[in-house]
Amino acid sequence: MQDVKGSSKSFPKHETRHVSEHKNVARCARFSLDGRFVATGSSDMSIKLFEVSKIKQMMLADARDGPVRPVIRTFYDHSQPINDLDFHPQGTILISGAKDHTIKFFDFSKTAAKRAFRVIQDTHNVRSVSFHPSGDYLLAGTDHYIPHLYDVNTFQCYLSAHVQELNANAAINQVRYSSTGSMYVTASKDGSVRVWDGVTAQCVRPIIGAHGSMEATSASFTKDQRFVLSCGKDSTVKLWEVGTGRLIKQYLGAVHTQLRCQAIFNETEEFILSIDEPNNEVVIWDALTAEKVAKWPSNHIGAPRWVEHSPFDAAFITCGNDRSVRFWKEIP
Repeated sequence: MQDVKGSSKSFPKHETRHVSEHKNVARCARFSLDGRFVATGSSDMSIKLFEVSKIKQMMLADARDGPVRPVIRTFYDHSQPINDLDFHPQGTILISGAKDHTIKFFDFSKTAAKRAFRVIQDTHNVRSVSFHPSGDYLLAGTDHYIPHLYDVNTFQCYLSAHVQELNANAAINQVRYSSTGSMYVTASKDGSVRVWDGVTAQCVRPIIGAHGSMEATSASFTKDQRFVLSCGKDSTVKLWEVGTGRLIKQYLGAVHTQLRCQAIFNETEEFILSIDEPNNEVVIWDALTAEKVAKWPSNHIGAPRWVEHSPFDAAFITCGNDRSVRFWKEIP
């Protein structure tokens, strides 16, 4: 991760299209691991599931066979707004975490199913969910300051044992497993980012004040698990070395102080994407040089609340307060 000045890559041009609209604020989005599906969750308490190939077909100018409908399922089973979503790593299962204190399991292989087939009742507002790569465990980040670890088969909930030493008392905005499940990371409302051991559930690397006293709104690992990318309401995006907790890079020049802003890698991890709220733009940096290489109008009315990149494709999703879901893909 040495500093390489003056050699920033240019981010390829993308085209964007409004692909669907919720009845209320579109709050979150998530792609499946293989990039075939993407889901969005809303304040209207519904979840929309899209087939990515159908979105791409819809974006082709000559849809000769009439309109293409990319939404293949809509699920209604929550009684409060949806905060986060995740796909089972192997199966056709989608989970959602919501303000109604539940995590719900939906099987999207069944065409008629509108409701969840399993429900985990948590004690708190479920702000974030993440499947272990095995699919046997899932993490919930909630208004409670410790991540809740669930056994998917028994619904048993496990908490970290040594929480007194944590010196934590703030809600968790995001929780994400690493690619092998050997670690997970949390971003908290008190501005801290914490790395946890995936087996012992101990906090192994607390980065207190990662975003000063402002909320840390997102945190995720690089694919090689050596770094964590975090975003905060202090209008910074930061790259941390997991082994030492050292700050390696800062990505500046995008203002985000209001929403639960995400900072994400593109599929090759060469670029980082986030949102500039006052200018209503998608901002892109070269991950290595930390130089801003693009800023594009979001095409949303008001800044997007969420940006999520495909793990597989040169494509991403934005969604927001204007209820709109937009798909972006590289122009070939």
